[in-house]
Amino acid sequence: MNQEATDAEATAPEDELQLDPFALDLAALPKVSLHDHLDGGLRPATIVELAAEVGHKLPADTEQDLAAWFSEAANAGSLPKYLEMFDHTLAVMQTATALERIAYEFAMDLVADGVVYGEVRWAPEQHTQQGLSLDDTVNAVTAGLERAMQELDGGLQVHQILCAMRQNSAENAQEIAELTHRHRPHGSVVAFDIAGPELGFPVSNFADVFAWLDDRFVPITIHAGEADGVDSIGSALTAGRALRIGHGVNMIQDLSTVELDDEQDILVWGDIANRTLYNNTVLELCPTSNLQTAAVEMGPEDAPLDNHPFDLLYRSGFAVTVNPDNRLISGVSLTDELYTVAAVYGYTMIDLLEFQLNAVKGAFQTEYARDQLREFIEFSWMDVIAGVHDENDPDAPVLFVEFEDDENQE
Repeated sequence: MNQEATDAEATAPEDELQLDPFALDLAALPKVSLHDHLDGGLRPATIVELAAEVGHKLPADTEQDLAAWFSEAANAGSLPKYLEMFDHTLAVMQTATALERIAYEFAMDLVADGVVYGEVRWAPEQHTQQGLSLDDTVNAVTAGLERAMQELDGGLQVHQILCAMRQNSAENAQEIAELTHRHRPHGSVVAFDIAGPELGFPVSNFADVFAWLDDRFVPITIHAGEADGVDSIGSALTAGRALRIGHGVNMIQDLSTVELDDEQDILVWGDIANRTLYNNTVLELCPTSNLQTAAVEMGPEDAPLDNHPFDLLYRSGFAVTVNPDNRLISGVSLTDELYTVAAVYGYTMIDLLEFQLNAVKGAFQTEYARDQLREFIEFSWMDVIAGVHDENDPDAPVLFVEFEDDENQE
């Protein structure tokens, strides 16, 4: 368990702590979202409007019907079917104006969800069908995010992770790597990812790309252990130089039980699990999405997350985080996912706070920025848990003061 969370828990008498998540408004608490796809998080009304402008045929004509269609398709239990839904979102994301608007709305939706620090990922190569250059696409998304942050005046920091698509060539991935490196000094772009169909497209195909990024100190997260096994996670950690793992549910394949005696079994970690634990590598878990893509077998109707390894990974000491993956397509927010895991596994507010502190730990920021974010989130959550929250408290930490002041960062 996170020492900061347990120390904070001790600051108030146990019988006075507000530990039940369902007695509190989680949406109002500051949160961190690490695994959030831009092209999976559009507003249905925006898709309908933009599709009409570009003449793209949608499977439904109204905002409500389109949202229902996405929900039905998302729950088909197939990763290929899940990925097909992006055909409709990508079709309306091919101009700078559309990208800026969608990025702006995405940031505003983060704030409505209580997110104060977010990393939004997307694949620039999928947005050049109408003549935009790769740099044009990044500039448009940056403009939308920055407009939102300026309007919010310090209430949100949101940054970009640029994705290459693993079904494409290593040369293409190298181009996205160079794009990431080129834009990173400006502050909005913070890291590189590789996404798309995992099975059949191993990380080792792109080893030279990851080595190039590592030589230039560009942070890396990789989708791994979602549609392929634990060896894919191992490859992400070695050939991919990954600092975080996107999804990683198949880490469970590297955990086994050994019978100690007739009454007791012990849990044993394999080499990949041991390395992940030793390095405290953050896992970007997305519970609802993992069911929808069939990364995890759906449980019974009254307990669909029964087969999800989230709780076992958490209890085993992994740095797990909770993420929405695709807000539109999965039909969830970060707040929704926190309520879901709390309901399924009986988590208290202290557990949910630990997931947030794990996310802070994994944020692609300087130690100074992470410390500032950690202090703000821990103070805010523990005030609510202790039942003494006062939004006008003069001793409350101020978020993002000098967040980008290089003289104060390590």
